[in-house]
Amino acid sequence: QVQLVESGGGLVQAGGSLRLSCAASGSTYVMDVMGWYRQAPGKQRELVAVIIRGASTNYADSVKGRFTISGDNAKNTVYLQMNSLKPEDTAVYFCHALRIGVRPPIEYWGQGTQVTVSS
Repeated sequence: QVQLVESGGGLVQAGGSLRLSCAASGSTYVMDVMGWYRQAPGKQRELVAVIIRGASTNYADSVKGRFTISGDNAKNTVYLQMNSLKPEDTAVYFCHALRIGVRPPIEYWGQGTQVTVSS
């Protein structure tokens, strides 16, 4: 059974940095897409950043230039380096993984890790 295990959340002051990590355990398959979503109180879950087959990346406009996603495709791990954090980055961050080489595609979610940025 595949599980996404996240770590690295916490409390930080505005302008600070945090690094989130996520590893997919129990999978014998390489995930095609891994990424991070976030959900703030009272808001919908939104995409933060994704990395496709360990190479190409996409970011939400709100985090471009501040966040960097990276990963090891072969090890099914993904990281999110968050710099210049703002109070509006406060949310629960969820790791997400997707296999698109099967029909239907299979997706997995982590349990979420809280990131709180104080002003």
